[in-house]
Amino acid sequence: MILGASSFAGRPGDLKDHVESIELYIPKLGIYNGSTLEIEKLDRVLDEISIHDFAFTVHAPYSAGDLKYPSALQVDTAKMSEREFTLVEESISLAGRIGAPVVVLHPGRIGPDREKSYFSMVKNLSMLASVAEDYGVILGLENKEGTDPSNFCCEADELSRTIEVVNSEHLKATFDIGHANLTCGGDPEKLKEFVRTLKKHIIHLHLHDNSGQWTEKYDGDEHMAPGEGCADFSVLKLLSGYRGVYNFEVFSLEDILFGKKTLENAFKL
Repeated sequence: MILGASSFAGRPGDLKDHVESIELYIPKLGIYNGSTLEIEKLDRVLDEISIHDFAFTVHAPYSAGDLKYPSALQVDTAKMSEREFTLVEESISLAGRIGAPVVVLHPGRIGPDREKSYFSMVKNLSMLASVAEDYGVILGLENKEGTDPSNFCCEADELSRTIEVVNSEHLKATFDIGHANLTCGGDPEKLKEFVRTLKKHIIHLHLHDNSGQWTEKYDGDEHMAPGEGCADFSVLKLLSGYRGVYNFEVFSLEDILFGKKTLENAFKL
């Protein structure tokens, strides 16, 4: 089992004894001036990490309603211009450079015409999958939380269908158990069915927890340590052939340590 953590969970030196992989979370790396990638800043980040023996994944910019999210890095995969394509390609290029096998993408936002927005997203994802193929990486399209009705691909069925319509070996799924727990309303049986539906496409995992219901804070998507909410992490045992990273998408080393114990207990059940 390869354990990982998002780069916002702590400094590399603090994480090195606890995880094997780092997910470079592009929006919080501080490597952009507006929407312009500053290579010197990126090189400094990579130099800091390179002294440790980490594997990598990359999380590309996405569309966010959070006021703390950099406005110049908003990327809605259902509505992309040249700027958005450049931002995502820079993440894909970085993954190719550092040997990261997976780049996490978010699905798009639902516009006034749902069908038109959906097929625009499919077209854009097809183009991005072609770019990913050029760099030798795979895009992991992430399931979003159903507590925000503006998101595509909250349900496993829609995410699976999207991947199948694009029909590229370079577009698969990032299974986010916290988001799925919200979509399933905290119901462990629904969560199991979610995993069964999506499992054949899963190449990456995001691990965090929540209460399984909408809240005013982040629509319930609070990214708590696994075990602090109600998500049933034993459903991960259904992924018997999974060989990718178990990435803790949490905010501190303490959350990682708590999550590791939860994961160990879940696999013993």
